Amino acid sequence: MPAVWTDRHRLHAPGFGVWLGVAIPGDEEPERGDALREALDASGFDRHEATAHGDEPVLAVHRPEMVEFLSRAHRDWVVAGHLDDPGQPLVVPYVFALPQVTSGRRCPRPAAIRAEVGTYAMDTMTPIGPGTYAAARAAADCALTAADLVLQGAPAAYAAVRPPGHHAGRDFYGGSCYLNNAAIAAQHLCDNGAGRVAIIDIDAHHGNGTQEIFWDRGDVWFGSVHVDPGAGWFPHFAGFADERGAGAGAGATRNAVLAPGAGDDEWVPAVRALADEALGGRPDVVVVSLGVDAAESDPESPLRVTLSGYLAAGAALAGIGVRTVFVQEGGYDVAALGALVLAVLDGYESGS
Repeated sequence: MPAVWTDRHRLHAPGFGVWLGVAIPGDEEPERGDALREALDASGFDRHEATAHGDEPVLAVHRPEMVEFLSRAHRDWVVAGHLDDPGQPLVVPYVFALPQVTSGRRCPRPAAIRAEVGTYAMDTMTPIGPGTYAAARAAADCALTAADLVLQGAPAAYAAVRPPGHHAGRDFYGGSCYLNNAAIAAQHLCDNGAGRVAIIDIDAHHGNGTQEIFWDRGDVWFGSVHVDPGAGWFPHFAGFADERGAGAGAGATRNAVLAPGAGDDEWVPAVRALADEALGGRPDVVVVSLGVDAAESDPESPLRVTLSGYLAAGAALAGIGVRTVFVQEGGYDVAALGALVLAVLDGYESGS
């Protein structure tokens, strides 16, 4: 299976996030991307460099205003003097543009960058540094390059990307995600001959951004298995079992919600059920949001999935029997990250 990776991921190195008003060490750091590369090289993967795809595939998914904001946010932050006052090196929200503040109308573009951030950010844990946008665009190019490899005939391809993407929506970012790599790849597939695409998200947290992007689309089916947001887990406001899509997309969303503490016995059948439902929709291509933070050793979720569980998940995904693009999402136990990802990919290849 070909794999796509770029060293431009290292341009995004926030170092910390702000949780409940307190600065804490960052968990989405360059060590993650380098761990993926080391695992791929040690396993003999055919590793490809990402190729630039320009703005069009990104703007097919995200609103131009948000993309333009991300591209200049840190520069505007520096110009505003915030490196010195208050001494904040990264772009973080100060106020949020809640619709109720403006009688239900979308807030006009604020004059200050410190307020504009809250027009698009959904949390305080997703800071923007000087290289964040370049790294996010490189991640999107990785996903697009993997999609191209599949369009060109590869049965499957893996995009080893960071920062991840599945929490980023059409015009919002958060959850350590800036641009939605999996959604960009899925739309690219649709625009290049794939009549129907299924997205299966196995990250421990709900892919709320992906769900929002395709919520009213009938040509892209979205399924996610994740820890119950109602039990206090990110993203808190989305990912419940009764969310099924709307309009042309009614019935094209499926959420498999697991209780904290769930392990292989609950998680693997949920992945198989999503694969079966995706198969029923006869997709031409599947995009897998390959988060591995449901692992029992991961610090960012309460699920207890084992290496064997990930191997079984890969085999279940292979059972759909169509071309597949894997796009990396979460996974924060850096020491185990490579082995967990390889378990999914090995399970897939063994089951193909």
